[in-house]
Amino acid sequence: MRLLKVATCNLNQWAMDFDCNMKNVKESIAEAKTAGAVIRLGPELEITGYGCEDHFLELDTVTHAWECLKELLLGDWTDGILCSFGMPIIKGSERYNCQVLCMNRKIIMIRPKMWLANDGNYRELRWFTPWKQKNQLDDFQLPSEISEALSQKTVPFGYGYIQFLDTAVAAEICEELFTPLPPHAELALNGVEVFMNASGSHHQLRKLDVRLRAFIGATYYRGGVYMYSNHQGCDGGRLYYDGCSCVIVNGDMVAQGSQFSLKDVEVVIAEIDLDAVASFRGSISSFQEQASAKTKVPSVAAPYNLCQSFHLQMCLSGPLEIKYHSPEEEIALGPGCWLWDYLRRSGASGFLLPLSGGADSSSVAAIVGCMCQLVVKEIANGDEQVKADAIRIGQYADGQFPTDSKEFAKRIFYTVYMGSENSSETTRSRAKLLADEIGAWHLDVCIDGVVSALLSLFEKLTGKRPRYKVDGGSNAENLGLQNIQARIRMVLAFMLASLLPWVHSKLGFYLVLGSSNVDEGLRGYLTKYDCSSADINPIGSISKQDLRSFLRWAANHLGYSSLAEVEAAPPTAELEPIRSNYSQLDEVDMGMTYEELSVYGRMRKIFRCGPVSMFQNLCYRWGTKLTPAEVAEKVKHFFKYYSINRHKMTVLTPSYHAESYSPEDNRFDLRQFLYNARWPFQFRKIDQLVQKLDGDKIAIKESTARTSDGVGMGVVAAGSGDPKAGI
Repeated sequence: MRLLKVATCNLNQWAMDFDCNMKNVKESIAEAKTAGAVIRLGPELEITGYGCEDHFLELDTVTHAWECLKELLLGDWTDGILCSFGMPIIKGSERYNCQVLCMNRKIIMIRPKMWLANDGNYRELRWFTPWKQKNQLDDFQLPSEISEALSQKTVPFGYGYIQFLDTAVAAEICEELFTPLPPHAELALNGVEVFMNASGSHHQLRKLDVRLRAFIGATYYRGGVYMYSNHQGCDGGRLYYDGCSCVIVNGDMVAQGSQFSLKDVEVVIAEIDLDAVASFRGSISSFQEQASAKTKVPSVAAPYNLCQSFHLQMCLSGPLEIKYHSPEEEIALGPGCWLWDYLRRSGASGFLLPLSGGADSSSVAAIVGCMCQLVVKEIANGDEQVKADAIRIGQYADGQFPTDSKEFAKRIFYTVYMGSENSSETTRSRAKLLADEIGAWHLDVCIDGVVSALLSLFEKLTGKRPRYKVDGGSNAENLGLQNIQARIRMVLAFMLASLLPWVHSKLGFYLVLGSSNVDEGLRGYLTKYDCSSADINPIGSISKQDLRSFLRWAANHLGYSSLAEVEAAPPTAELEPIRSNYSQLDEVDMGMTYEELSVYGRMRKIFRCGPVSMFQNLCYRWGTKLTPAEVAEKVKHFFKYYSINRHKMTVLTPSYHAESYSPEDNRFDLRQFLYNARWPFQFRKIDQLVQKLDGDKIAIKESTARTSDGVGMGVVAAGSGDPKAGI
C-alpha cells in the first residue's frame, strides 16, 4: 500500500489585506501539519485574495505577493509538506495567475493558469495572460531578493507535473477543470495520481451540484485523487465564495468541507491509498490503450517520498454521502455569512433596515436574524475570531459576549417602519411582530408630515397640487406622489443610520440594507433612489419565487413564525390610497406576474434571447394556454419596460450575487442603458411571425373543414387539443 494524507482548505481571504491572508495561510498549514498531511492545497490567488480586480495591474500587488511567499519559505512552514500557493507572477512582459508549488523551503515549480475564467462575474483576461506553451517548461529567473534569500536562482515554469519518488502530483487551476479538454485528462494518462485544483468559485443558487459533478467525473472514468480548495466568504465585493473544499478518490467523495461558515480557516483532511488509484486504472482497458499512445507532458523530478507503507495508525477515508443545502437554506446561510463579513470588515456597528412588513424587507430581516444565530452558535463552538468581532461590533463590556441571538440583534440591528396614510395596519403590525421575534430595535414613524410639506412647497412653486389616480389624477401625478414617498424613506433611512449610534451613545455608524429583489430590478419596478438605494442588498439577485419559499422555510426553521403570514399576503407597495374598490397590487401594477418575470429573466440572460427568439420560445412554452398574439403582447410589454427602466441598474445597490439571470450592471450583465423602447425592427418581426402563424392556423382549419369522409381526422384531433400542433 502507498498511504497518503492530504489537506485542502476553505480560507476566508480579504482582497489586498496581506496580513489577514497570511494569517489564514499559516494557520491552514499548521493545522495540516498537525494532522500529519504531506500535501496542503490552498485556494486560487490566496496570498493576494481573488477579488483584487484592477489592483492586479499594480506592480505593488505582485511585489507584496513575492514578499509574503518569501516569508513562508524562510520559515519552517513548508518543511516536510508540499504546499501549493496561489499568487500573481510577472514573467517577461506578461502577468500570470499561478500556483507556486513549494516544499522544504524551495520552489519546485510554478504552474501558470492556461485557461482563464472570462464570463459572468469573471474578468481574468483583463488582468492575466493565459499560458499557451504546453510542450516545455521554461527556466524562470526568480526576483533577486527571493533568489538571494532562498539560494535558488531559477525554477521550472509552465504546464507540467511533479514526479516524486513514489507518486506524481499536478495542479489544475479552477476554470481549467470546466474546459472541453481539461488538463487532468492528459495528465492522468501521463501517470499523475494526485490533482490539486485551487479555485475561486462563488456561490450561486443550485450551482454546487454542477461543480461537484465535475470533480467526480474527473476521476470516475480515469481514476485519481482530486483535491479541491476554495475561498469562503466575502473578500470585498458582491460575491460570496462558498468553500466546499473536498477530496475525491476514483469518483467517490471521501472528504467534504462546509459550504457556508463564519470560520476564517477550515482544513479538510483525507487519508488515501494510492494503490487503489493504480488498481482502478489498471482495470480500464481503454485507459491502458490511450496511456500507451499519450502525448508526453513535461515533468519536474522531486527527490522526496510522500507516501507511507502499510500501518494501522492511519484510518483510510471512505466514501461519504455528499452534503447539499436546499435553496432555502442557501438563501439563509450564504447572504447571512456575506453580511457578517461585510459588517466586521467595514467598521460599522450594525445594520438599519426599512422594514415594510412585505416579503422582501422581511426576507432581509430574517437573513440578518439568521446571521445573529450563526454568530452565537459559532461563539458557543469556541471560535475566538468570531467572538472577538462580535464583542467589538456589539460594544460589549469587559468579559461579556453574545450568548443569545435576540440580545445580540438588539445591539446591532435596527428596523424602522416608515408608514404613511397609504399604509395598512396589517403591514405595520407584521413589521413590529417580526422585529420582536428577531430581537431587533424597532422604530415606527409616520412620514405624512414630510410628504405634506414637500407637496405644499411644490404647490407654492407651481400653483398646482397633484392627485392620485383613484382621486382623478393623471398617471404622471400618480407616479410623482408614489415616488416622493419612496424617496423620503431613503433619505430618512440614511439619516437614522448615521445618527442613531450618536443618539444611543454608541460608536460608529450603521449600514443601510436594501431589499429589492432580482425580478423588480429586471422589470425596473422600483423608484430610483428609494429604499432600494442602500449600502448593500443581500437579496438583490434572488427571485420573488425563491424568496417566498424561503419565507415559508424560515417561519419553521429560524423560529420567526410571523413570516408565514408575510408570505401569504399579496405583494403591494402601499404607495397609493386604499379604497373600497381599489387596492394596489404589485403584479397588477407591473402588468405581469413574478413567475413570468423569472421566465423572461432566464430567457434574456441565461439563454441569450432577444425579443424575437424569446417570442418564438414562449410560443412553445405557453402555447397550450396563450395564442401567439397574446404571447407577442407579453414579450413586447416586458421588453418595453425592461428597456425604459434599464437606467436604474446603473445605480443599483451592490447586491449579493445569487442568481444566474441577475441584471446587475456593474460587471455581470453589461448592456446599454439607453434603448429605443419601441424596438421597431424586432417588434415588427414578431408581428410578422404572428400573422404567419395565424395564417397557418386558418389554412389548417380550412383544410380540415373540407375533409368530411374521416380522412385526416388524426390531424384534427392533434390540432384541436394542442395549439402548438399548428405551429
